[in-house]
Amino acid sequence: MKFLIMNGPNLNLLGLREPDIYGKEDMNALLARCQRVCDELGVQMESFQSNHEGALVDRIQAAYGNTDGIIPNPAAYTHTSVAIPDALKAVSIPCVEVHLSDINSREAFRRHSFVSPVAVRTICGKGFDGYEEAIRFLYQKLTAH
Repeated sequence: MKFLIMNGPNLNLLGLREPDIYGKEDMNALLARCQRVCDELGVQMESFQSNHEGALVDRIQAAYGNTDGIIPNPAAYTHTSVAIPDALKAVSIPCVEVHLSDINSREAFRRHSFVSPVAVRTICGKGFDGYEEAIRFLYQKLTAH
């Protein structure tokens, strides 16, 4: 089983960018934590981060046929991109949308997600714990008989 952990714009600046909202740990710490959970479950993990919408769409499309689940944090593209959820629908790979902050309690424009309707679940406001929850949820969903 293989999962793609996909992060959108500005998440490469974790630890620097608004640490009161996004935390003080960096992307390497996040990915190390995700890798530990995947290793525990016997799941192969790939990660991808880009500040460019088209690169995120290309990576989703490249997952077709070789990835069992996607855990996207589209970041700002959550609220602006139709291309990302369209790509997720096109490849039909189950995904769990994750957000470090609680997008529902932030600015009004952040409360709408174009990705949530295509995700099997949305987890927000749990920081790095949300990624772990997403990995475990997706694993359970895919291994349930």
